[in-house]
Amino acid sequence: MSQLAHYQLLARYNAWMNDKLYAAAGQLSPQALNEDRGAFFTSILGTLNHIAVADIVWLKRFAGHPACHELRQAISDLQQPVALDQLLFETLAPLHSLRSRLDGHISDWVAALTEQDLAQVLAYSNMQGVPAQRPYASLMLHFFNHQTHHRGQASTLLFQAGQDVGVTDLLALVANVDPL
Repeated sequence: MSQLAHYQLLARYNAWMNDKLYAAAGQLSPQALNEDRGAFFTSILGTLNHIAVADIVWLKRFAGHPACHELRQAISDLQQPVALDQLLFETLAPLHSLRSRLDGHISDWVAALTEQDLAQVLAYSNMQGVPAQRPYASLMLHFFNHQTHHRGQASTLLFQAGQDVGVTDLLALVANVDPL
């Protein structure tokens, strides 16, 4: 499987898992979603907001790649978050709508990339304005790993609140190959 195919798989996994998380979160009351559960981003809603915040931050950075004109246009109306713990929305419904939109942009963005695009170096600034540059493919790996890390936290918080999101393994999306 090519490097690009791996990222396409991760984009599918991202959307699949987010659908599962938001379906489980939708079964909870607003009070349960906002309850301080001692998590890094306090609550289930805080954790889901953080994932969306980080996705916007990174998508805006990725859109700086010369090959990402369509992504740049697609997310041009999204406000740049000012803090990693920013609450974009205080209720689930509008956050879920944003999440679905972001997942569509992520899938479209990754589908439009080429292996050559992945080999480029991306120059960007972190949230404090410090310039950095790293290989595009490595930054994409961080992007998808970050999502997985915080979705793991969210799925644990949901389980503690009585909602089981079910299977979360990437392996569930990997095609089975018959042994020789």
